[in-house]
Amino acid sequence: MSVAILEAARAVLASGKTACVVRVAEAHGSTPREAGAVMLVFTDATLGTIGGGSMEHDAIERARTLLVEGQDAAQLDILLGPEADQCCGGKVSLALQRLDSAQLRSLEALEAAQRQAFPCVLLFGAGHVGRALATALSPLPLNIRWIEARPEAFPETVPPFIITVLAPLLLDEVARAPRGAAMLVMTHSHALDYLLCEAALRRGDLAYLGLIGSKSKKARFMHDLRDSGLAPAQLARLICPIGGTLVHDKRPEVIAALATAEVLTALASAAAGALKRP
Repeated sequence: MSVAILEAARAVLASGKTACVVRVAEAHGSTPREAGAVMLVFTDATLGTIGGGSMEHDAIERARTLLVEGQDAAQLDILLGPEADQCCGGKVSLALQRLDSAQLRSLEALEAAQRQAFPCVLLFGAGHVGRALATALSPLPLNIRWIEARPEAFPETVPPFIITVLAPLLLDEVARAPRGAAMLVMTHSHALDYLLCEAALRRGDLAYLGLIGSKSKKARFMHDLRDSGLAPAQLARLICPIGGTLVHDKRPEVIAALATAEVLTALASAAAGALKRP
């Protein structure tokens, strides 16, 4: 569930206006969205999505009828086949409920539960690319720890749901990271970058380790990491430069977009591998 939906729900209740919460209560088979997906429906607008198409159109129409007729709740069971003008083939149950204080608490609890299950991303460094990455990662289903040793480095306004960590000893944060986390390294110091990467590679259980830098920086780090005793298989886990080399655009926002795709792909691959293990 997006930050915008929670903020909008709070604003609606504070203003005395009305809205309908449309939630995917159950999802079976191939469906556009998973159980727990939420959207808000107003009499003249919507926010969020439960998957689009005719299913969402029908849900919006039913939600507006609920609002106009003063109903509190309704349910829609939809088969996503030709009769619904969809080809997914699955089945969804939609719960429609008028927004009130109880529904807001339910949305807050749902968001908190979903966020607790999100994978962890450690972002070291609050320079230009670090700030762009914080902005790009913030809306995504991730638990983000933005870590810095310099108190003045963080911006005055931090994107929502990002935990900022002022840590004089950054290596302690590497040790605390949960298994399967992703880690992005872009501090103000090459020496510190090296120490963070070495510590992460020695752990060997992160889903992704990305380092900002040039080809020459990568070559220097690889040489020193080999000399420190790390094996080729360990070194292969270091991604540098982040975002790949196909797009030759060094604007922070572009690097952040490409690196975000790398992180999501790595986390999804790690999750799929975990599901396959007995």
